[in-house]
Amino acid sequence: MSSSLTPLGLFLQAGPVAKAVFLLLLAASIWCWVLIIEGLWGISRLNKAIHVARADESRSTTELLFPIIEAGRQAATLAISGETAGESRTRVADCMHRAAQTLLARIEGGLPNLAVISSVAPFIGLFGTVWGIMVSFSSIGEAKDTSLAVVAPGIAAALAATAIGLAAAIPATVGYNRLGASLARASQRLHDLIQETAVELTVARSATHTVVRAG
Repeated sequence: MSSSLTPLGLFLQAGPVAKAVFLLLLAASIWCWVLIIEGLWGISRLNKAIHVARADESRSTTELLFPIIEAGRQAATLAISGETAGESRTRVADCMHRAAQTLLARIEGGLPNLAVISSVAPFIGLFGTVWGIMVSFSSIGEAKDTSLAVVAPGIAAALAATAIGLAAAIPATVGYNRLGASLARASQRLHDLIQETAVELTVARSATHTVVRAG
């Protein structure tokens, strides 16, 4: 392979606009992988926390889910006159769901950015390609030489912009879809855990009140 057709060679022979496009897409590609790794780590922690919480009857061994469980416990201690057991369970679950939304929003924070990269990166690469071809044609006109040796380097550098744009967009698209599906499954498991915990807290509260009245 000619040295001019290596990634570094294409970058060095590109114009200022094309270089800016290359650097922007390179940054987007690196950021994409950071977001993917961050998302995988967050979802893995959530799944592990849910698994541990299900194995622990007290639901108190996971720091990640503690704010959610604590919100349910505080809601369960609130006594409302005339409230049925079903209404109490719904109220406790709603409080826990509101706390869970904060956690889920923090975990899914990078997904919208992945969607932006997957949709915008190809167009940025296409812009770099179109610009590079325009510059190449302008150079051909100035040199009055249409030989392949004159045209090829500029066209290759221009097309490289599209390739780099796709290299950033494809992982972002795959990551967005896969992380979104994984987060949806984890959210459903968290929802089930909240419903189970709400029932347990409501039953425990009812049993406590029954004992107090009997006493």
